[in-house]
Amino acid sequence: MNEELAAPVEFGAAVDRYVAAAGLGPASRRVYRVSLLGWAWPLVGRCAPAGPDRRGAVPPAVPLALLDDPGTPERLRRGLTERFAVARPATVTRELACLRAATAWWRARGWIAADPATGLVPPAPDPPSAPDPLPDPAPLPVRARAALALRAPLRELTLWYFLHESRAPVEHVLALDIGHLDLTARRARAGAPHRASWGPGTARLLPLLLAGRTAGPVFVTARRAPASTPASDRCPVTGRGRLSYRRAAELFSAATRPLDPSGRGWALLALRDRTPAA
Repeated sequence: MNEELAAPVEFGAAVDRYVAAAGLGPASRRVYRVSLLGWAWPLVGRCAPAGPDRRGAVPPAVPLALLDDPGTPERLRRGLTERFAVARPATVTRELACLRAATAWWRARGWIAADPATGLVPPAPDPPSAPDPLPDPAPLPVRARAALALRAPLRELTLWYFLHESRAPVEHVLALDIGHLDLTARRARAGAPHRASWGPGTARLLPLLLAGRTAGPVFVTARRAPASTPASDRCPVTGRGRLSYRRAAELFSAATRPLDPSGRGWALLALRDRTPAA
């Protein structure tokens, strides 16, 4: 078999192959490699070193085939919980995004069959003992600030920041493809179906969301799209379809339900006002 196409035996070798193919700069390659190799400890049921002990620690050798083991998702979940207890939320979010991107790339090449990161999300913090209720109805700026403070999956949080910072209609944002984005200039390129620009929150999250993908919709579904889905609405790497307005609205409403005194949750329109609250 062609050496370039052959599946590596060891997890670390698969990490190196992914990082080399991702088209990243030297600094980003180092961040991705460290983030991915950090998952080697929980893959074998061990607690990863933290703080100064993490620097220079040699990760255990792990067979790549272990990612297909039925017990791997639970081991990763425990590792994520342990990591969340000692690292900043932004760091944990980045490391989880790197794992999702790498496993999608490995699956696309047939190196692994399962998706060990399915359902893997950072644990929500314990609610305060006596939360201050938001006014009913809460002003839009208050609601936007509260929603963006939620601990949500990377895809949802990126979309919410994009809508808040760009103030663009939801359907315009969901219609964007990766090729439409000028990440350096923080705006849609000329020729994109809709104009949009965004701020630092979106700029921080977009590279994590798009890691390992260079084409297809920016925001995609959690599962592979049906065979009847047009190629323009499907990610060529993961096979996932373009996220719909209805699904995006359902997810936002469900996530904000605990914040809404009525218990219904808010509409995505709550994100489009960025005026500071009085």
